[in-house]
Amino acid sequence: MGEYSPKEMTGGEAFVAQLIEEGVVDVFGIPGVQLDWAVEPLRVAANRINFVVTRHEQAASYMADGYARTTGREGVCMVVPGPGMLNALAGLSTAYACSSRVLFVAGQIPSPTIGKGFGMLHEIPDQSGILKSLTKWHGIARRVEDVPAIVHQAFVELRSGHPRPVAIELPPDILQGRAEVSILPRAEAAPLAPPQDAVTEAAKLLAEARFPVIYAGGGAAAAGAGDAVKALAEALQAPVVMTEGGRGTLSDAHPLALVSLGGRAVLPHADVVLVAGSRFVDAVAKPTHSAEGTRFIYLNVAADHMAAPRQPGLAIQGDVRLGVEGILAALPARDRPSRAEQVASVKQWCDGQISAIQPQHGFMRALRASMADDDILVSELTQLGYYSNIAFPILAPRSFVTPGYQGSLGYGFNTALGAAHGNRGRRTVSISGDGGFGWGIQELSTVARDQLDISIVVFVDGKFGNVQRIQKRTFGVEFATDLVNPDYATLAAAYGIPSAEVDTPEALEERLVAAKAKGGPMLIAVRVGEMPSPWALIHPFVPPASPPPPNPLGEPAAI
Repeated sequence: MGEYSPKEMTGGEAFVAQLIEEGVVDVFGIPGVQLDWAVEPLRVAANRINFVVTRHEQAASYMADGYARTTGREGVCMVVPGPGMLNALAGLSTAYACSSRVLFVAGQIPSPTIGKGFGMLHEIPDQSGILKSLTKWHGIARRVEDVPAIVHQAFVELRSGHPRPVAIELPPDILQGRAEVSILPRAEAAPLAPPQDAVTEAAKLLAEARFPVIYAGGGAAAAGAGDAVKALAEALQAPVVMTEGGRGTLSDAHPLALVSLGGRAVLPHADVVLVAGSRFVDAVAKPTHSAEGTRFIYLNVAADHMAAPRQPGLAIQGDVRLGVEGILAALPARDRPSRAEQVASVKQWCDGQISAIQPQHGFMRALRASMADDDILVSELTQLGYYSNIAFPILAPRSFVTPGYQGSLGYGFNTALGAAHGNRGRRTVSISGDGGFGWGIQELSTVARDQLDISIVVFVDGKFGNVQRIQKRTFGVEFATDLVNPDYATLAAAYGIPSAEVDTPEALEERLVAAKAKGGPMLIAVRVGEMPSPWALIHPFVPPASPPPPNPLGEPAAI
């Protein structure tokens, strides 16, 4: 495939034309003077691209991330340079941590003044260097003719290798300038194929294993490897332990599916572990991750996620879906007895641990009961968010979103708006604490304007509750944790959004069911007191609760 016929256009027109060619249908951002010549072509192309204007740049990048991770399509955000770009970096860093396909478009100051320190509007030192540190690839347009190629290369990078965000910078003089430019054909997906010899060796190890386990991380989810993982797990009768980022790779209803808590029961007895798309720092978390003599197979698109300090093993660099499909194809035919009963005993133990955490368990049941299998839950850095990482049943891929290791307080509500925009017809549920919700409270304006199908659930205790808990445990006192909250009913009414206030799981479920039936947005404030921490269930360095995890083999491990 080659270039299309050259045509004279502005840099801004070339930018929008190349976005359309790449299949972009939504852009999140805020207009500003350096972007005027990009925004005008977006207006002209409004029947092809929906420009979603947010009330804060941070929301734009978070929304692009939520959009990307729940649709499987690239999320695109666009902000002015300097302070606008800086405001949006929290969302960019979260996308980087969570291997999210986000195109971050930043304006620039006029090309001749970049790096000169003249004090141009929105100028900051080395904007490009900042963006490079949070992306896998970066480009800046120096000529009008270069704009399509830079946008196209951004999508080449997004659709190949490690799925991480990329950034491009567009100076205003380049957006306004005119030249003969050629729009390039759409970048095709090019996942990294793993080496066949390593795949064959992995298949042999797994075929000979007495008790193989698959450990699926965020890379498995990002690669859309769910069907392949399910088929391989069933062929091996191998339990599948899913990390926070890997949840949804296999439905929790599947008899071989386990949350990370279940890994405490199966991993110490596994003789071979296939680590698919996870950082899995086994050398650090060894007490809960493996036994002496366990053999590891690491399948990851990133070479550095398979190296020390992890235990030595067979490293296979490549796309997780392609790698798992290859292993399955190379696996010798063999009937294996069902492991469903053994895994069921682990599930039962997990359920016992999880259900003991109240009132979180009741609220999680209320959320799940009100949602369809493929409705989307976006968690937050709140006690219910931590608890959801292991306790909320995930029944469909791309239906659960977390901030990953970035732990971005305030990300949840904003990110949920991107998920809602990209998934019309699926209900999105955002759960936040009153602390985190305050980061994006202004985006109720965006919700009201776009009438998104979203339930906004805010758990209200008037505190930065987790900070308070840690302070009291560590120092015996609390400091700087009290919050002054709005009256949420009045706040919602100011934007014309229906609202409710509840204090029990039963009342929450009732309101969620009604909101879903009605459609559109609803804000639900849930009044809660201090809740017990689920930390011991989700943190690998904390000993498991009593009773200890069962031995799924029903006998001493023999590996």
